[in-house]
Amino acid sequence: MPTRLSVLDQTPVIHGHTTADAIAATLDLARLADDLGYTRYWCAEHHGLRGVSNPCPEVMLARIGSITQQIRIGSGGVMLPYYSAFKVAEQFLMLEALFPNRVDLGVGRAPGGDMRTAQAVAAGDYNRGDIFPQQVGELVGLFDGTLPDDHLAHGVLLQPEIETRPELWMLGSSDFGGLLAAQLGIRFAFAHFINAQYGHRVAEAYRERFVSRNGSKPYLAAAVFVICADTETEAAALERAVDLRRVQMAYGLNMPIPSIAQGANQAFGERELNVIAREKNRSIIGTPERVTEQLHELQQRFDADELIVLTVAGSYQARLRSYELLAEAFELNKQNS
Repeated sequence: MPTRLSVLDQTPVIHGHTTADAIAATLDLARLADDLGYTRYWCAEHHGLRGVSNPCPEVMLARIGSITQQIRIGSGGVMLPYYSAFKVAEQFLMLEALFPNRVDLGVGRAPGGDMRTAQAVAAGDYNRGDIFPQQVGELVGLFDGTLPDDHLAHGVLLQPEIETRPELWMLGSSDFGGLLAAQLGIRFAFAHFINAQYGHRVAEAYRERFVSRNGSKPYLAAAVFVICADTETEAAALERAVDLRRVQMAYGLNMPIPSIAQGANQAFGERELNVIAREKNRSIIGTPERVTEQLHELQQRFDADELIVLTVAGSYQARLRSYELLAEAFELNKQNS
């Protein structure tokens, strides 16, 4: 069976570039992914971080939908604890009205930033995910009209009134998200790029415990950090910048994404090398042959229906090239012809 590939984009801000550059690069990548035959294009939500620059994926998706033709567009994901489930449902129904049968609503419970920022976003009322399961259940009920009679929103007009619905996804990096998705009978995306330790076991439990809702079937995607380069030399230079980013994050430094030049010029001590070694298995970096082999192995291990590729590289051109090489290696256009 051909492998479905999709894109997860964090709108990274690379050292030496502006946020405007990062947003323009997101639009360039979305157009390319649409042309290359990727299945879906997801935007992540983050707050207060200098290295990523999209706090409102629903706004970005409206723009991306207008410049693409066939690729599905969605959130990877909306950080639901900040918001009213009803309001999120309205936003994504509007996107679905604008781009019928192309919209995904992926939700997660992480803050997408530090706790001080989270409280600022939530006006001091960030719930740390305590009511997240209830909120996701509300989204399910809002979309299929099954809210209980005593629910606050029962009988309230949900607009825009349209026939189709966004595709609802649970995002997670632990068994919590997988089991909740199974219980609610919705799709699940496991963030291997966050947790590379036991995702295949989470995937197995998701399938085993899946409860069908209105005929739904289990569908699982593995979200993977990937950089694909033409040569091993280029791949090594790109990986060096990734290593520097891992060290910065381990030290709690709020900085833009390191450039290739910064990675090349950085010397690492023993402590930094230990951080890099510890984080190595969260990414797949190399030439097309090496990358595709590892991706196929990971897909088999997860029994994944789809792979969602996150690429944060030390240059925007290298990021575009990585997705081009992957599309060629997996023959995406042949799959869609």
